[in-house]
Amino acid sequence: MVREAYIYEKLPDLFVRCHTCQWRCKIGPDKFGVCRMYQNQGGVLYNLNYALTSSVAIDPIEKKPLFHFFPASSVFSLGSWGCNFHCQDCQNWEISCVEAPGLRGRSREITPQEAVSLAMDYQCRGIAWTYNEPTVWFEYTLDSAKLAKKEGLYTVYVTNGYITPEALDQLGPYLDAWRVDIKGFNDEFYKGLTKVAGWRSILEVTKRAKEKWGMHVEVVTNIIPGMNDDEYQLSSIAGWVKDELGEFTPWHVTRFYPQYNLMDAIPTPVSTLEKAWELGKKAGLKFVYLGNVPGSKYENTYCYSCGKLVVERYAYSTKLAGLNGSKCSFCGAELYFRR
Repeated sequence: MVREAYIYEKLPDLFVRCHTCQWRCKIGPDKFGVCRMYQNQGGVLYNLNYALTSSVAIDPIEKKPLFHFFPASSVFSLGSWGCNFHCQDCQNWEISCVEAPGLRGRSREITPQEAVSLAMDYQCRGIAWTYNEPTVWFEYTLDSAKLAKKEGLYTVYVTNGYITPEALDQLGPYLDAWRVDIKGFNDEFYKGLTKVAGWRSILEVTKRAKEKWGMHVEVVTNIIPGMNDDEYQLSSIAGWVKDELGEFTPWHVTRFYPQYNLMDAIPTPVSTLEKAWELGKKAGLKFVYLGNVPGSKYENTYCYSCGKLVVERYAYSTKLAGLNGSKCSFCGAELYFRR
């Protein structure tokens, strides 16, 4: 199923410019954008993966990971194909590093209406667009989010954050949570890992999601040994999150496992993750979590005021041990959970 793109401009000589993501690809006739999911067909830009799913699951919301957003709820999770990044460590490269031709035979077609109905049938609290980059599925996610909100479902983007401000603003009224990767904090790292140079625009869009649209924001940094595990980058990320998103914004520092083009790398030592946790706390963040380390005490939420355990986690199993709405049930401190 194809759909004319919602955000693009027509240029002379049948060229078009896509304004869905921050590559802003100038695309000639019959050519594709960087993501391979948008094609210029005779001077009209089309999205090629509309309603074509590669992955469908009922997940705990903690898998996204979102720890302070409807904890212990189930979310109907949908992925499609393609990505606007080319990450060397991509864990979902089988669905992200593909081209549009031939996808139909590998896909399950689920319309926005069907997605919302399935979410409700399976008693999920919301819908998440995840597994691949949802921005390259923009038209479908926007149409689905509008329907989901009408039915009282929450909506989640699990994203690399490279969307344009104008695309974000179309989503803004219908999107509740923005789970974004901030992969590192220098030009050399981002260009080497993702092939993207203008990574600071990710920070600007993330701040816009929170400030203009009131989205719940949580940040993930997957720490790769020898690439983004230095104190400068980790401290800079933590400091930016605290200063620009607020001290109560959760920061997830997750363990890298060798994937895709980084099979020769080593898994992240737990001691490196614990160092990142310490740097996050030193920067003033109230909530820093370790990811991909089941059983770590740093998976849990402790009240920053009284120190009591309020949410206990083991992998994707979650126990609400001390939450009263969004507050600590022991001392009444506001913990800023969205429920």
